[in-house]
Amino acid sequence: MHMADALLAPAVAAAMYAASGTAAGVSIHRLKKDNDPQKLPIMAVSAALVFAGQMINYTIPGTGSSGHMCGGMLLSALLGPQAGFLSMIVILTIQCLFFADGGLLALGANIWNMAFYGCFVGYYLIWRPIMQSHRFGQGKSAQRVRIIAASIIGCVVTLQLGAFSVVLETSLSGIAELPFGAFVALMQPIHLAIGFVEGLITAAVLLFVYESRPELLQCVEPAGDGSSRRSLKSVIAVLAVVAIAVGGGLSLLASSNPDGLEWALFGNAEKGYTENMGLDEEDYGVSSNAADTAGAIQEKTSFLPDYAFAGNDTPAGTSVSGIVGSAAVAGIAILICLAGGFFRRKKST
Repeated sequence: MHMADALLAPAVAAAMYAASGTAAGVSIHRLKKDNDPQKLPIMAVSAALVFAGQMINYTIPGTGSSGHMCGGMLLSALLGPQAGFLSMIVILTIQCLFFADGGLLALGANIWNMAFYGCFVGYYLIWRPIMQSHRFGQGKSAQRVRIIAASIIGCVVTLQLGAFSVVLETSLSGIAELPFGAFVALMQPIHLAIGFVEGLITAAVLLFVYESRPELLQCVEPAGDGSSRRSLKSVIAVLAVVAIAVGGGLSLLASSNPDGLEWALFGNAEKGYTENMGLDEEDYGVSSNAADTAGAIQEKTSFLPDYAFAGNDTPAGTSVSGIVGSAAVAGIAILICLAGGFFRRKKST
């Protein structure tokens, strides 16, 4: 669901930068009061895992489309909404600058659509209420059900909000080739399916964490029996290995079908599916000096464009992109936290 610069007018792009920047500022202010240094390694490894997970496009059967996880729900369940949101900003910025995934002019909109809803709406309106409720009874079995329900409902709802925001932003940008009603009719159903699959993936990761170190999950009370517990180092090691395996290996098996947004815009007639909006991939949307400037900057910074070596389509480029990107996300997340003084223990007085 990474938007390209051609989908946004400069004024709309600026408004989305302002909205995302405001949310980031509030998150930074809140996190400076956090005194849990345990979050630092979890933030690094979970951000790397989400980056790697976003490289895996899974096919949506019968549509000619594919989808990939956003990761906002996963990160907010592990880190809380503020740290999760800042982690998503790191992920999306690295994807944009280093891999030319999503436009630089559209980065503010992509952060809002893919991170804000999952981290804030998903956490405060779905994850926390469900996890703090007594639905499904008491005990570990009931807690597992709540984790699964919150993950699926959260991913479905927040992806629907993100998809609708894409439609709204393009409509406000005055792109006449994308009639509001027709675009909504294409975007919402396909992202319903994509969100459901992401919910299952999110639930699987969070269930592993719950069985290993339940105190790492937000709003989850440990069972108290100490059963099926792993050390913090082993949990971090497992998640790190999974991130490397997914980014460096499983990414080679990603679906070649267009993702939900690309599918809605261009269809997949080459494989016998509908053309949908039928836009020309080489000439669509709006053009502006701001978009041209952003594109020129992105061309200079993206050393692995489209997750591949420049001018070379060998599988090694994808594997290197997954490993390098995951490591970069983890490293930059740690540096930002250290620079901002996040997660430091308060000095006793």
